[in-house]
Amino acid sequence: MHEVDKVIAARLNSSVSLVGDIARYIISAGGKRLRPALLLLMCGALGYKGLQRFNLAAVVEFIHTATLLHDDVVDESTLRRGRPTANENFGNPASVLVGDFLHSRAFQMMVDADDMRVMQILSEATNVIAEGEVQQLMNTHDASLDEQGYLEVIRSKTAKLFEASARLAAILARSSPDLEKACADYGQALGTAFQVIDDVLDYDGDSSEMGKNLGDDLREGKVTLPLIIAMQRGTQDQRRLIESAIQTGAVEELPAIVQIVKSTGALEATRLAAAAQAQQAIDAARQLPSNRYTEGLLELASQLLERRL
Repeated sequence: MHEVDKVIAARLNSSVSLVGDIARYIISAGGKRLRPALLLLMCGALGYKGLQRFNLAAVVEFIHTATLLHDDVVDESTLRRGRPTANENFGNPASVLVGDFLHSRAFQMMVDADDMRVMQILSEATNVIAEGEVQQLMNTHDASLDEQGYLEVIRSKTAKLFEASARLAAILARSSPDLEKACADYGQALGTAFQVIDDVLDYDGDSSEMGKNLGDDLREGKVTLPLIIAMQRGTQDQRRLIESAIQTGAVEELPAIVQIVKSTGALEATRLAAAAQAQQAIDAARQLPSNRYTEGLLELASQLLERRL
């Protein structure tokens, strides 16, 4: 990861000072670096030790960071990772344009791999992520969204880059099609579980731990699995309250909705859904060569269910 951070620092250089200022601001905020870590772990599991793994790990982090910049503008978010978002500090236009810079810099760096398969995987991933963002926008304030529609969005918006990160390692290692599929399956399942748990924490977390405002999903009219299950299990009055809050983004109803989500068992049911995805990731990882990196991948999937931020 230290080597990846060196690549990131080197490739953030721009003759336009504001580009570097904003890019460094959001990247220096920390974050879990989960996608590049996944790529590196998968490379280790498959025995690939070439330097290109550091370049592509930085690429996936740039793509992820670009989506964060754009997401925060669309969602009008004010807090991320415990400090003001880039759009809060620098304004929306600058944040959008620097997000564009990070996307284009990522594509410059993809070319360094000199591999058409790498280009195909990353270009497809960025396209699917963009489609997922648009679909989520179309779904906002729609209380009729069901579990299938919810999963379609998170598999596009979140899990796709996890999947691409894992698949890239298999491509670098020149793995067999079966092994490449196992890597991709692991990434998609891990990314799906990660987002499902993230949606739990919006109703069962602590803003000081998470570094974001609790209830942001409700304010933005996002229908997540805890709300879907709570509406299915709740009384008619409880369902109407949640539907109204989704349609209006009424965060003043958050305490009552949190109580409904908890009393209906929706949080536990959502955690079980995440556990099922984590188990799929574990099953996929068991198809990989047995070594300490694969053990790390197994541990990552297991510990994901315990995350609090």
